[in-house]
Amino acid sequence: MSTPTAEFLTLMGPEPFDLLTRVRETSPVVPIAFPDGLDRHLVTRHEDVRQVLADPRFSSDLSESVALLQGPTAPVLRKFQDLLGRSMLNVDPPDHTRLRKLVVRAFSAKRVDALRPRITELAGQLLDQVAGQSEIDLVADFSFPLPVLVICELLGVPPEDRAHFSALSHQMLAYLGSERAIREAQAGIDGLVAYMSGLIEAKRAAPADDLISDLIAISEDGDRLAPDELVAMGVLLLNAGHETTVNLIGNGVVLLLQRPDVLARLREEPALVAAAVEEFLRLDGPVHPGLVRRATVDAEIGGVPVAAGTFVLLGTSAANRDPRRFANPDEIDLDRADNPHLAFGYGIHFCLGARLARLESEIAFNALLARYPKLELAVPVAELRRRPGALLRGFDSVPLRVGG
Repeated sequence: MSTPTAEFLTLMGPEPFDLLTRVRETSPVVPIAFPDGLDRHLVTRHEDVRQVLADPRFSSDLSESVALLQGPTAPVLRKFQDLLGRSMLNVDPPDHTRLRKLVVRAFSAKRVDALRPRITELAGQLLDQVAGQSEIDLVADFSFPLPVLVICELLGVPPEDRAHFSALSHQMLAYLGSERAIREAQAGIDGLVAYMSGLIEAKRAAPADDLISDLIAISEDGDRLAPDELVAMGVLLLNAGHETTVNLIGNGVVLLLQRPDVLARLREEPALVAAAVEEFLRLDGPVHPGLVRRATVDAEIGGVPVAAGTFVLLGTSAANRDPRRFANPDEIDLDRADNPHLAFGYGIHFCLGARLARLESEIAFNALLARYPKLELAVPVAELRRRPGALLRGFDSVPLRVGG
């Protein structure tokens, strides 16, 4: 193993899987020093990651970590905590139970499934806009605007505001790039809070058939979302509702175009696209390196003692390639009958938007394969740029040759 600093840089770099494999085969739990001063113990084995995600002794409440933060990214991370510390993402039961119960009623499977015709229409319109071009940028032309349009329509973001919201969201998450990126990320968070606060007030005054209006109006046993909870929930759903899907589509296309045999089979058997999406989630999911939890009591992970107060980084990216759980873990297997990947988490914090992400991605891949009989990368894979930032893994740009 290399030094902790080098390990961090590799973990957040474009090619982290060799490191994750070495860590996974070294020990169930490996400490890694992070430059923000909050050291994590990295957990990489599927059984261990899944166990901790379901274990109430490991908390999602990271509020006490704020005092420990150091370095140039600390102000951004404190703003994240101030904003999202009251969201479903970062609270435990009973607060989590209450919040999720309120939101699930407005984010139902029935509502998501009803979006299929509209998502299919939007995908077709985006590809129509680049019709006749021999090359396109997958991200700029398709995988970025599609989820943005969908989540904005679902939540009730006016069309004229979508470019503004997208820019704020992008800069909010790109804080690892430079000192300038750190300043812009702070401004992005402030901008999103201000925007969501204004949108909520507009929906209070004039409710519509959208999710923000439902979140304002919905109640359960006389309970409602408090004003700060509404803002946090709105920002969380806006960001999580599109950033992850953007990366899932981009990562999946790059994986697919490096495996001509898999691409050919999907063209012959479009019904396998849903299985392919699950493999893309497993092999190169959008959440990376994983999820952080805090041990509230002395515990063990994979037989390794973990003291109360320890922050553990649950490496879902590593767990999803664990050969102890998956045969041929580094390959796309369209016939994989058992695929319990952890790309959407596990347990009570399982991603609320998983159904929507799967639906959007399935429609996106079907649209691309149907529209383009010839589809290939326009540059070598090594030249593709990963987006800077933590938590999410995706490409900044994916140039494609699509014919004409």
